[in-house]
Amino acid sequence: MTDGPVRRTIAEHAAAVLARVAPLPAVPLALPDAAASGLGLVLARDVVAAAAVPPFDHAAMDGYAVRLADLPDDGTPVTLPVTGSVHPGSAAVGMISGPNRPDDPDKTDQKSCPQRSGGRGRRAVRIMTGAPLPAWADAVVPVERTSTGRFVAGGAAVEQEVTLSRPARTHVRTAGEDLRTGDVLARAGDEVTPALVAVAAAAGLSELWVHRRPRVAVLSTGSELVAATATAAPGAVPDSNSLMLAALARAAGADVVRVGAVPDDAAALRTALDGVVSGPVAHSEARNRADSPLTTVDLVVTSGGVSAGASDVVREVLASADPALSDVELAAVAMRPGRPQALARWRGVPWVAVPGNPVSAFVSFALFVRPAIARLAGGAPPAARTARAAVAWGTPPGREAVVPVRVLGSGEVEPAAPLHGAADGAGHHLSALLAADALAIVPADVEKVAAGDEVTVLGLPGRHR
Repeated sequence: MTDGPVRRTIAEHAAAVLARVAPLPAVPLALPDAAASGLGLVLARDVVAAAAVPPFDHAAMDGYAVRLADLPDDGTPVTLPVTGSVHPGSAAVGMISGPNRPDDPDKTDQKSCPQRSGGRGRRAVRIMTGAPLPAWADAVVPVERTSTGRFVAGGAAVEQEVTLSRPARTHVRTAGEDLRTGDVLARAGDEVTPALVAVAAAAGLSELWVHRRPRVAVLSTGSELVAATATAAPGAVPDSNSLMLAALARAAGADVVRVGAVPDDAAALRTALDGVVSGPVAHSEARNRADSPLTTVDLVVTSGGVSAGASDVVREVLASADPALSDVELAAVAMRPGRPQALARWRGVPWVAVPGNPVSAFVSFALFVRPAIARLAGGAPPAARTARAAVAWGTPPGREAVVPVRVLGSGEVEPAAPLHGAADGAGHHLSALLAADALAIVPADVEKVAAGDEVTVLGLPGRHR
């Protein structure tokens, strides 16, 4: 443990947190599981098509499969015998995938079609949309553009011949025109999306390789904390922090174990930490399955107890010689709110300790914990952007100010207003978070943000502006 808090900037502390985590192992994820619960997971390997899409030449319209060589170029109608039907899911006799199909080996008698002089094997086959194209055919004439105009209703005698003319288009989708075997569908680092699940299935894949979803334990410290549903006694405070941190972690893509509130007692805190990092499959193969149960975690996040107060239990435990502890760092981050921070490992599991003030905890999660979850998941930390201030607001100098802001329709930002009081950028109004879409980070040497100034903005998980 360091002798005293290390003084850091926001960027320096964020880097220190990221240095303690690494992408989780790659695991196979069956496509049904990807569709049910895998959206947002990060690919650990490139996704490569195992089959062509479409896998065979097929009809793009309901109609008649024909050979263009049998139809006059000038559009003169001809009558062809109808020799069969092909439906989706059936195999066309003699079907060969790809554009190079051999001539028809069938030597069908053509006496019924005197318009087609000198030809053999000329015919038409009823074909439905999506059905495989017979090997001898190279076009489909839509049924609406034939002498029948429609197919005979089921159960009635089917047509024996059809009069049609050369179509303007072939109405055939050829094998591999969308995707070819070996095409890269997505790269490692991309997220699993509904579109990727669909395309992977169409391209002959049964699974994706992803980084396992991170498992994060969250708990609050403080003897004054009670369950949010309980009737608060005098001096008691509802435990909003563990609920907030759990929701933030879930919005960031993690599975969550919420312990709730732990009293200001070192033994109780140690017991709680042991409970979430020491599970029966902590060192087994099951821990690396995408669907394994929540028996251990990859990251612990605690709120409260990191200052220098007499009841700051997190700091008390971090200062102890407990053999479960390692890599302890106390930090004084030059930011407002959220100055006191701490890092450690408990039985090897990374532990990020943030302040107990709810707004400070919220801000600390966005700046430090969310990027760590992204890295565990195999992704990149959320990127900040710049936006212009719609109005002026003041910030105390000396530390970077982190201000909850609303993103306006113009793309400009303004401080989020609390339910009571002014939207002045103050860091203690919990209700201002209700209206916040992002956090603006104002440099330490800026005392006032003027309308039109550019500020750095970091979007919040669960918000999309």
